[in-house]
Amino acid sequence: MSQSYPQAQQLTVPEGWIQELPKVDLHCHLIGTVRAATFAELARRAGLELPEDPEVIYRDINSRPPDPALYENTRIPVPQSPAPGEPTTSYSLFQACDWVTQALQTAEDLTRIVYEAFEDAHVLSNVRHLELFFDQLPEHLSHLGYLGYVESFARGIEQAEQAFGMTGRLIAGIDRSKTAQEALAWVRTVVENPHPYVAGVGLDNLETVGPPERFIEAYQLAGDAGLGRTAHSSEHQPSAQNTLTCLDDLGCDRIDHGYYVLEDDDVVARLRAEKVVFTVGCVTSRRSWRPWRRASIRAMLDAGLHVIPCSDDPGMFPNSLTNEYTILASEVRATHEQLRDMAVRAVDACWLPAQQKEALRREVIAEIARLDHEHGLSLDAP
Repeated sequence: MSQSYPQAQQLTVPEGWIQELPKVDLHCHLIGTVRAATFAELARRAGLELPEDPEVIYRDINSRPPDPALYENTRIPVPQSPAPGEPTTSYSLFQACDWVTQALQTAEDLTRIVYEAFEDAHVLSNVRHLELFFDQLPEHLSHLGYLGYVESFARGIEQAEQAFGMTGRLIAGIDRSKTAQEALAWVRTVVENPHPYVAGVGLDNLETVGPPERFIEAYQLAGDAGLGRTAHSSEHQPSAQNTLTCLDDLGCDRIDHGYYVLEDDDVVARLRAEKVVFTVGCVTSRRSWRPWRRASIRAMLDAGLHVIPCSDDPGMFPNSLTNEYTILASEVRATHEQLRDMAVRAVDACWLPAQQKEALRREVIAEIARLDHEHGLSLDAP
């Protein structure tokens, strides 16, 4: 099935409506939120030697796609050539994240980057609730211990909640390049040291290096403890099978990315019927894949799948949730109704306690109605 990539067009809704829309971001990696200026300051203090200034490193992030032979016959063609304007010298997203992690030296650094992540989400995108992936405790911060590590993040959320009226939660990231035993040990640490801000677990890193079935036991442990479960799936592996495994064997509540579910019509029909939620991003560090991502999201919408936008790694791309909604309303041609549904669906898919979730849902619906009236759009309830 060939498909042309969407081109930039006029917005389907007013720009002001997008900017003021109350938003929820459920797929955002903490290390990927760190501002270049903060990275520069922390790197200098840590004595970290970098090949370029952090502003230049961020500007030139361009992760190289994997083996192109893997993507020769996908339904939506995957670009095989570099995108226009790709930097001559490129830095992978993983390399940049590793440098930022090395620059973090104290509990105060962790609190700071969480607070700044919330501040940017609030100021740039009117985000009301943010869920952040955090990585396993790095060796050089092991003196904090797991609870000290998480409490440092929690202080940042608490400060942001007081300053901006937001809510937030944390997602313990499971690195799929690790062994099943390492993942299980990490999840056991999370489960045995419960924290009110740690709401779930999520499988990340390159999908091609760690199949989801490797992590069934770890996910079972998380589920038994009442944690939410998500996983990056059908993002790098051109198959819908991993998403089925994530749902049926890992017990995932939602799926991060999921574009390659389009390879199987029967799977798409099931996902539509079950109203599985996908957190999707139009912007990726693989610059040549950005048109393919947008065409895939358009096809997911056409298939009736439940997608919601996410910022992913907003500091490094750079990106924001407002930018994602803007691309959806221009290149992807999402309608006013679809955009409203996304905003409410993101609330429904979040991992807040039921009472807080319902209060947030009422708030978001009321704000959308006000915006619709202000901009002369339909007042039908989302």
